[in-house]
Amino acid sequence: MQFFRLLKYAGKYKKYLILCPIVMIGEVVMEMLLPTITANLIDKVIPESAASGNITRVLLYGGLMLLMALVSMGFGMAGSRLSALGGMGFSRNLRQAIFEKVQKYSFKNIDKFSTASLVTRLTTDVNQTQNVVMMLVRMAVRSPLMMVMAIIMAFRMNSSLMPILLVTVPILLLAIVVIMSKAFPRFQIMMKKYDALNASVQENLIAIRVVKAFVRASHEKEKFEASADDVTATQRAAERVVIWNGPIMQILMNGSIIALLWLGGGQIIGGSMQLGALSSFIQYVLQILMSLMMLSFLFVSFVLARASVTRICEVLDEEPEIESPENAETEVEDGSIVFENVGFSYSGDASNLVLEDASFAIRSGETIGVIGGTGSAKTTLVSLIPRLYDVTCGKILVGGKDVRDYDIHALRNQVAMVLQKNVLFSGSIKDNLRWGNENATDEEIVAACQASAAHEFVQSFPGGYDMDLGQGGVNVSGGQKQRLCIARALLKKPKIIIFDDATSAVDTATDARIREALRKHMPETTKIIIAQRITSVMDADRIMVLNDGRIMDFGTHDELMQRSTIYKEVFTSQQKGVA
Repeated sequence: MQFFRLLKYAGKYKKYLILCPIVMIGEVVMEMLLPTITANLIDKVIPESAASGNITRVLLYGGLMLLMALVSMGFGMAGSRLSALGGMGFSRNLRQAIFEKVQKYSFKNIDKFSTASLVTRLTTDVNQTQNVVMMLVRMAVRSPLMMVMAIIMAFRMNSSLMPILLVTVPILLLAIVVIMSKAFPRFQIMMKKYDALNASVQENLIAIRVVKAFVRASHEKEKFEASADDVTATQRAAERVVIWNGPIMQILMNGSIIALLWLGGGQIIGGSMQLGALSSFIQYVLQILMSLMMLSFLFVSFVLARASVTRICEVLDEEPEIESPENAETEVEDGSIVFENVGFSYSGDASNLVLEDASFAIRSGETIGVIGGTGSAKTTLVSLIPRLYDVTCGKILVGGKDVRDYDIHALRNQVAMVLQKNVLFSGSIKDNLRWGNENATDEEIVAACQASAAHEFVQSFPGGYDMDLGQGGVNVSGGQKQRLCIARALLKKPKIIIFDDATSAVDTATDARIREALRKHMPETTKIIIAQRITSVMDADRIMVLNDGRIMDFGTHDELMQRSTIYKEVFTSQQKGVA
């Protein structure tokens, strides 16, 4: 079963999960002895003490019962603590394992699950599984042991009343099986609705500025309300099945007690049974039924967690689309790039390529401009260089070797990317910049910011480089965010650096300063600049023109002005705009 497979993640907390059932055995033993002592007290000790006028034995029995109750409570408290330690430690390790697996995913793997679904699996699903583990280590030994011992004790006390249990127990077991089979598919649907709810919340919070700017708060509230109603409806549908467990259990317990009082009362009147024995027998029967109730709750919890466990295992079993090969290359010799008949499809379907028959060579240290209309596969093309995606056909060489022969970390450490969508993290400016190089000195950080034209505005902030950016860099403008992301990439000192429309939010003068700094400080680094403004790439060594997933031309600005209709039209239209 998948659930037990996950228990390996208990790790060093396994000792708590093992000790807990052992401690629970002590609690069960104490609870099993108490009814027998109670019967002996009622049927023998009290009558004998009343006849002799000496209540010493009654007090001794009372003290013994109190001591046993305290010992039982101590075992119970220890069991609760051990199950909590083991369960929380297990969930900690499981979350860590899921998170580490997600870190190995390629973009394609993440697209398969969606971010919202992965968040739900890391939180809600792990919590459900943790609750079952905590219940399992307490109940899986305690309940069966209590049931078996109570049956033995009850049988020894009065076997003639046992047929009542032979009627009650099978009915309860049948009810549990029916409830489990009906509830599981409903809980699966409920977890999918949770994914949709999380997606709605995540999207809204990320785009909160856009929501407020367009006064769409009421629309987003309606969307959230609809998602919340879906979750509520599916949860109710599942709970409508599960709630039958309690009433069925209560009916069977109360019915059994009525039957025992009826039949046992008759035996007391007939003299074949004493009052204390009947009282203790009823306690044993209640313990049997209570242990069955606990087992039924355990089974219901398994049903609740089964959907969560399946979803967790899906994440753990997912094989990353992109992995380092055995005996992988760990050194990237230079920044040369060669595309040989490269084709790519996000679906992996070679008949539906978004980038088709791309062939070109870039020398190490060259500055390459890339222009093209929206959807022309500019970002797709550069994403293949550090293996964010793998080619569908053809091959890519970096430093003279196929990118699929490199260790992924070694390759990506030598290919810095400033993405179209700039992302900063919570923490100081300095912390964010050290993503590029965690060992960067303050002098190196300042130099990188000077090259990206960020040093001036950083100095103007309260705290300078130690200023906290807030979540997602909310304290800086779009242009400032772009320049900080460029500085972060420069700190890597890579062999290849890719700017995916990375200066779109800065003015042309700042753009020119950044390009001049790159030429001056990184002469041996291959620079690929995707831009919408031709002025951002016209002084590049060569410029690539993309259209509809194909390379239409590749040459210098002057060459393209002579022979590329697309390039000339874009240049002319932009110059008219300037005029």
